[in-house]
Amino acid sequence: MRISVLDVGSNTVRLVVADAEDGVPLPVHTAKWRLRLSEQVRPGAPIPGEAVERLVAAVAAAARTADRWGATGPLAFATAVVRAAPNRMDVLRAVRTRTGVALCTLPGEVEAELTFLGARRWMGWRSGPLALLDIGGGSFEVAFGRGRLPDFVASLPLGAGRLTHDFFAGQDPPSPDLVRAMRRRVRHQLRDVAARIRWEGPRTAVATSRTFQQLGRLCGASPGRHGPFVDRVMHRRDLGAAVERLASLPAAERALLPGISAPRAAQSLAGAVVGHTAMKLTGLRTVTVCPWAIREGVMLRHIEDGAAWWAEVTRLADEAAGTPGLVPLRVARH
Repeated sequence: MRISVLDVGSNTVRLVVADAEDGVPLPVHTAKWRLRLSEQVRPGAPIPGEAVERLVAAVAAAARTADRWGATGPLAFATAVVRAAPNRMDVLRAVRTRTGVALCTLPGEVEAELTFLGARRWMGWRSGPLALLDIGGGSFEVAFGRGRLPDFVASLPLGAGRLTHDFFAGQDPPSPDLVRAMRRRVRHQLRDVAARIRWEGPRTAVATSRTFQQLGRLCGASPGRHGPFVDRVMHRRDLGAAVERLASLPAAERALLPGISAPRAAQSLAGAVVGHTAMKLTGLRTVTVCPWAIREGVMLRHIEDGAAWWAEVTRLADEAAGTPGLVPLRVARH
């Protein structure tokens, strides 16, 4: 069986085509289309028409690519930048009508659950009680669990793109006062979640997402060309030093640092502040930078629980998207 997953994020649309052999998704092709939606959409504002057109074109291209590789129609989802937009239903309807791809938005808690599953499978059972940190452009997900799926999840409005817009718009590099103000907000919103993680006492902690991968490289982890099976550990003290280094540079100069790409340079400081503050509040001295995250989690649930699981996810997501305040806290376990 060959399956595909399409992830509409704050910066890029990413497609993964994989063979599902013996319950393991083995990638055969990946592709991405850079949209930078977070640069065009203010937090809480509608997605403009031009951005919707570019999104429709990218999803259509991804669907054609998946078909060329012999995969079923993509399991397609959009994260916080679309989920938080007041015109999200119009955006989803435009994509579905014009491409035939049933794009949906996933609540942050479901994102955390699926990302945890991907990380758990990658790390294995020997990792024991597992804590997860995952930062995107619009939100920050935290999870903890002892089994296949997490026992505790939280999604907070602490995405790197969102915080960059809220605190650093117009200042490059930002003033020390603005960096301190951002850290205060992160501490305040993370306080209760961090207390729960400390109480649980994880044996292992992982960080996922492109932002954490780039920060890990900046902190001395092996580059991506060494392959996914190299251990990549990020130390809190190194991330703290990275915060100071990033804060002293404008975005153009951050893009020259190891691991930091030009499209993510502007929000790299906010990502580092969130990551370092989260590690400090939770008492984590190190995290393993994990290459598997939400896309792998979606594939694993689809492989293990079948097509009916994804149909239920999209149904609940449609209800949540159309009804403010309605959030399915848990997708049925099997």
